[in-house]
Amino acid sequence: MVVQNSADAGDMRAGVQLEPFLHQVGGHMSVMKYDEHTVCKPLISREQRFYESLPLAMKQFTPQYKGTITVHLWKDSTGHLSLVANPVKESREPFKVSTESAAMAIWQTLQQTTGSSGSACALAQWPHAQLARSPKESPAKALLRSETHLNAPASSLAEDTNRNQVERKSFNPWGLHCHQAHLTRLCSEYPENKRHRFLLLENVVSQYTHPCVLDLKMGTRQHGDDASEEKKARHMRKCAQSTSACLGVRICGMQVYQTDKKYFLCKDKYYGRKLSVEGFRQALYQFLHNGSHLRRELLEPILQQLRALLSVIRSQSSYRFYSSSLLIIYDGQEPPERAPGSPHPQEAPQAAHGSSPGGLTKVDVRMIDFAHTTYKGSWNEHTTYDGPDPGYIFGLENLIRILQDIQEGE
Repeated sequence: MVVQNSADAGDMRAGVQLEPFLHQVGGHMSVMKYDEHTVCKPLISREQRFYESLPLAMKQFTPQYKGTITVHLWKDSTGHLSLVANPVKESREPFKVSTESAAMAIWQTLQQTTGSSGSACALAQWPHAQLARSPKESPAKALLRSETHLNAPASSLAEDTNRNQVERKSFNPWGLHCHQAHLTRLCSEYPENKRHRFLLLENVVSQYTHPCVLDLKMGTRQHGDDASEEKKARHMRKCAQSTSACLGVRICGMQVYQTDKKYFLCKDKYYGRKLSVEGFRQALYQFLHNGSHLRRELLEPILQQLRALLSVIRSQSSYRFYSSSLLIIYDGQEPPERAPGSPHPQEAPQAAHGSSPGGLTKVDVRMIDFAHTTYKGSWNEHTTYDGPDPGYIFGLENLIRILQDIQEGE
C-alpha cells in the first residue's frame, strides 16, 4: 500500500525505511539496505530454500541468512516513493522518514529531477544516460538495458540537496539504477495494497571503509532448469559471446576505489560482456589497482579463499549454481604502515574470510544469487545431477590461474 502523509492514523505504520544499497555493482534485482549490517532483496522461494538448507561447509562463503520481512510502498506528501519494511517488533510510534543518510538524499534528489510528484511511476531520466526504448519495451527493462559504464563520480546527482554531506562521497549508481526499475515495476504491475516479501541477508561490505567489489557471474551455463526456450536461448547466446564460454566466468560489475582521485571507478555488466580473455585479465588487474599502484598484498589472501572455495564446491554433489555470482571484496583504504620487523601482510596468517591479525589485508569471497540453484532434495525439482558443478569449477580454476599469473607478474 502507498501510505500518504495525509492518511489517517490507522494507515500510518511504524517501519524501517529501506534505502538503496549504494554498493550494489551488478545484477538486475534491487538490493536494499535494511540497517548497517543487513541488506534485503525480493524473496524468491528457491533462493530462500537454498539458504535454509545450506551445507555447513558453504556457510563461510555465503552471506548470513537472517530471515524474511514484509515490505510495502510508502509515498510522502512531496511525492517521494520509498519501500518500508514492517517492524520486527510492534511499535506505537508513527513511521518517520529519515533524510539524514546519503543514500536517501541522493534518491530523493533523483526523484525531484524526474518530476515524480506528477506520477507515482515516473521513470528517471539519468543525467548521464538518456534511455531510448521501443514501444513494446517496459520502462524498467529500458532502464536496466541502458549501457552506462558509470565511470564518473556520481555525487553530482545530489549537489542541490544536502550538498555538503553527499558530495563528500562517491558511489556506484548501479544500485539506484536497479532500484528505480524495481519501483517502476512495482507501481505498474501490482495493486496498491500489495505486500511484498523480502529476504534479509548479511551486508558483507559493512565493515569496509571504501569497499572494492567485483561481481563475477560463474559457470558456463546461466539459465535455470525452468527457463523458457526463449530465455534459454538468450542466456546461451550471452555465454557464447562472452568469457563465460571459454573461461567459465565473466564480469558482472565492479567498483574500485581510486585513492588519488577519491572516488570509485565503476564498470557494469555490459562492459563485462564485451571483454575478451585478455580484456578479462586486464579488468582483474584493474580491480586490484587503486589508481597509483597494484595492491599485490591482496592476491595471496584472495587466492587462499578461492582455493578453499574450490575445495568446497568439489565436495558438493548434485549442486548446480546456475546464474549465481561470486563477490570478491576488499577495502580501498589501505592499512597503516606496518612496524619494522612485523610480518608483511602477504605473509601474515589468515583468519576467517581472509582477515589477518589487526585487520591487515582483509578480503572476502562470497557466493550470492541462488534463485536458479538446484540440488538433490530441493523442492519440486524434476532434474537432478550427479557430481559437483563442472561449469562452476571450470570458472574457479581459470580465475585462480589468471590471478596467479598477475601475482607472478606475467
